[in-house]
Amino acid sequence: MEVWNTAGYLRLSREDGDKAESDSIANQRKLLEQYIKNHPELHLVDFYQDDGYTGTNFDRPAFRSMEADIRAGKVNCVLVKDLSRFGRDYIEMGRYLERVFPAQGVRFIAVNDHVDSAQGRYDLLLPMKNLFNTQYARDISDKVRSAIRAKQQRGEFVGAFPSYGYRKDPVDHNHLLIDPAAAQVVRRIFDLFEQGYGKVKIAKLLNAEGVPSPSEYKRLLGERYHNGRKLEQTTYWTYATIHRILQNRMYAGCMEQGRNTRPTLHGKAVQRDRSEWTVVSDTHEAIIGPEQWERVQALLGRRTRQPDFAQEQSPFAGFLRCGDCGRAMVKTRRGGGIDYTCGSYQRYGPTVCTRHRISHAILERIVLDDLNQIFASVQDLRALAEEDGNEVPREDAEARQRLEVGRARLYRLKKAAYEDYREGLLRREDFQRYQADYERQAKELTAQLRQLEGSKAERAPSPWVQALLQHGKLTTLDRLTVAETIQQIRIFEAGHIEIIYTCSPQAL
Repeated sequence: MEVWNTAGYLRLSREDGDKAESDSIANQRKLLEQYIKNHPELHLVDFYQDDGYTGTNFDRPAFRSMEADIRAGKVNCVLVKDLSRFGRDYIEMGRYLERVFPAQGVRFIAVNDHVDSAQGRYDLLLPMKNLFNTQYARDISDKVRSAIRAKQQRGEFVGAFPSYGYRKDPVDHNHLLIDPAAAQVVRRIFDLFEQGYGKVKIAKLLNAEGVPSPSEYKRLLGERYHNGRKLEQTTYWTYATIHRILQNRMYAGCMEQGRNTRPTLHGKAVQRDRSEWTVVSDTHEAIIGPEQWERVQALLGRRTRQPDFAQEQSPFAGFLRCGDCGRAMVKTRRGGGIDYTCGSYQRYGPTVCTRHRISHAILERIVLDDLNQIFASVQDLRALAEEDGNEVPREDAEARQRLEVGRARLYRLKKAAYEDYREGLLRREDFQRYQADYERQAKELTAQLRQLEGSKAERAPSPWVQALLQHGKLTTLDRLTVAETIQQIRIFEAGHIEIIYTCSPQAL
């Protein structure tokens, strides 16, 4: 009697519409064990179990492991409950059953479908069964997509991982709550950008402080997160990460979903145009206030160059316009000083527009004097400062607890590695590598805790507001002051200037 070294393959996926009770892993195992017991020529090598993996493709860990054992000669028979447990892609199913397994000398048995390759060629209904299983999976996939789309349109969160700065509500996983530790970093990114920091400079600053990047932060808290947009070893902040955070409307309290679509059942996800995304307003608590959000989007839209503080980048960059042609003013250096000139004149000469020249020192003095006149009319400057300082809510202790749990987990891992090394179960070089990795993760969590500690007290007013309170007037002009108070400055010939403020002076 020929003995067949048999692999019992088990699979279950809610995504495919599998019935939990009849198709459960336990029930599949019992059925295959009984079949092997009744067929003494089958010798069970092992069970290969893919629980939670779709049958619409064959990229499954246990299936790949079974394939490796087939190639190694350990297995020459595959046993499944029915064809749908093996897969739901009729093209790939046909390739395995008609070409791959026969070439490898592998016997294939599907118990409930009465399929056994040792009994001769498959019957004519086999392709139809495979096609039916594929169509069933496609129908379920369409229904799942429709249900997800309906949830998105209602403003319910349907992703596996929320945006950095948020976490799922433990009571309702379709609702988001603020993660205070990460939210503090998000607020800081927006503040730094308003102050004139470029995206690269913000990333460098966070990296220098040891603040873990969004993907690394989620991993440190034990989440099985994978970012397909980054390299495997990239655990630091990048320009792209800062850019996405500054443009993400989730931080303004809007649920922004449906960024990608998958045209076919097995196709790759394709990013939709931003205008096609599903956006629902006021679905969760905002991390960034509406005024600051609009200011940052306006700054992003100005497309100014990254500030070079060593060269004293102008606080007016992106705000100056020629009062006649409307083109942006450009900075020029003349006689050791800084002037602003009409961009049209600078590029195309006097046939298009005139010079409209104004020096930086004169413009700064004019804007400062005008702002100070406005603030002099404010009845209670301290009330204005308190309004600015109370814009961001206080943090709670829950985030600290989650970070402390992460640090405790690292301590246990370090202790376990040391014990394994002491008992001779771990080589010295492996032990040292693990310890270095655990130390790095501990430093990142500590840096995140420091960020959280900095947010316990009430947020301090903006620097320019503090200076206003201290001196009773503004003494210097920086980019943050300009961004928060001024919408545009128009420069006309003959020294005429028009300043458009973000709000009317009467509103202050």
